[in-house]
Amino acid sequence: MSSSKIRNVGPKSAAWLRQVGVRSTEDLARTGPVEAFLKVKRAGFRPSLNLLYAMAGALAECHWADLPEARKQELLAALEAAESANPIRSRWEKAAAASERAASGGSEEAESDASTGGGFLDDIDAEPASGGDADSGFSRFD
Repeated sequence: MSSSKIRNVGPKSAAWLRQVGVRSTEDLARTGPVEAFLKVKRAGFRPSLNLLYAMAGALAECHWADLPEARKQELLAALEAAESANPIRSRWEKAAAASERAASGGSEEAESDASTGGGFLDDIDAEPASGGDADSGFSRFD
């Protein structure tokens, strides 16, 4: 097994893998193709199943298209099991869940921010920023 380049993996996928700590075939063997694929997805990239098959092919020392159909099905089953055990949510799903928590009586901090119109970095007692007269309705850009 080559330690410098992972077989079947192009430059874009190699960059994704490097960003999640999989830099060599040895790293891939240690992590496993399913976990490496999930790390790439959790990092926010959108890999296709070809990456999963490419990594499995690299470990089997064959082209990804030459993987037996039974092995591909095993990989898919393992991927589905791992994703269902720890679902990957998009940032939109995370934002929607946070919004639902806040709407259904989330933390006191969220309720306080909603009632005052400010965030945790806002200081309601602070003076307006310099550069404009808050009472005149003009800013330095007018």
